[in-house]
Amino acid sequence: MDKAIETTNDLNSVKFYHGTKANLNQGDLIEAGFNSNFGKRNKAKYVYLTATLDAAIWGAELSLGDGVGKIYIVEPTGHFEDDPNLTDKKFPGNPTKSYRTKSPLKIIGEVTDWHGHTPELLQAMKDNIERAKNLGIEAIED
Repeated sequence: MDKAIETTNDLNSVKFYHGTKANLNQGDLIEAGFNSNFGKRNKAKYVYLTATLDAAIWGAELSLGDGVGKIYIVEPTGHFEDDPNLTDKKFPGNPTKSYRTKSPLKIIGEVTDWHGHTPELLQAMKDNIERAKNLGIEAIED
């Protein structure tokens, strides 16, 4: 699927995902305005989506809460853009196929057969997030 994005640049035919710990149902909308999972936990101005299952797995594993991670297949309802938190400096060219939008995401399905990262890799990512937090690095929300 990623190859199709590169060769056609047609994001209308791509499957998008959103990883979270929220229990939602098909037809529900994921909207901005809830507390962010990162930084100072301010009200999020955006909702995030990705065209790679791996990025959605990170979202499900790193989102706050005690619940089990969920990965939803979502459909953007409006304009979306590259996620500058990942694409501007960390991964130029957007290889993670990560995006953000101020418009709701409509849940059209759920991925139930995914496998998380190893405990060691997950802890290393959590440590990196904590280091960034201690350095005052915040999510780009403008």
